[in-house]
Amino acid sequence: MSTLTCTILGVFVGGTKTLRDERGAWQSSIARDAATGPVMLEMRGFVGDQATQPYHGSPELAVCIHAQSHYDYWNEHLGMDLHPGAVGENLTLDTWDDSILCVGDLLQIGDARIQISAPRSPCENQARHIGRPDWVKLTLQALRTGSYARVIEPGMVQTGDQVTLVERPNPGLTVREINACFYHTFSPELAARFIEAEGLMPWWKQRLRDKGAELAGDQTRSA
Repeated sequence: MSTLTCTILGVFVGGTKTLRDERGAWQSSIARDAATGPVMLEMRGFVGDQATQPYHGSPELAVCIHAQSHYDYWNEHLGMDLHPGAVGENLTLDTWDDSILCVGDLLQIGDARIQISAPRSPCENQARHIGRPDWVKLTLQALRTGSYARVIEPGMVQTGDQVTLVERPNPGLTVREINACFYHTFSPELAARFIEAEGLMPWWKQRLRDKGAELAGDQTRSA
């Protein structure tokens, strides 16, 4: 990492809203609102933030993080006009993205501390919100998913706060690399490193184990 700090460009919180498009009305928390001042970050997430889908909202997924570099990429390559908060994240960082953040990274954000716990999984709600039916495929192809973090120490966070790397237990094991291993070219050796990595959420470790077992089984059957 070239520098040990970056800056929060936006903090976004919100709950279930009824959204409308050409397909009709639907409910999601993806249209979060930009916070205009400090927001308390608790162990399960920001005060005032609430997931709509039951598979979101666990402490392992308390904070969703995206980067301005991702928006720059999409806007340039897809001719879009996306801005921070467009894909439903809680925090937009100015420079650190999936190629920089490593699983297990301990970050100081404002008065709080968080730990990178997993990649984000792109979903249909993102695609629908920004109006790109092929969004999931494009996101995985470009390896620009964003990431999740768990809260280690609660505290106040606001736009403009610096983000400081406090500890990096897994150098090189970036969010981009785990996505590349799982979605593009599976490497048993790299997967094993992620499975042993401090801070990666158990669900993702099991995904890697299952994929490795599945591929090993396929090779055995074809031998």
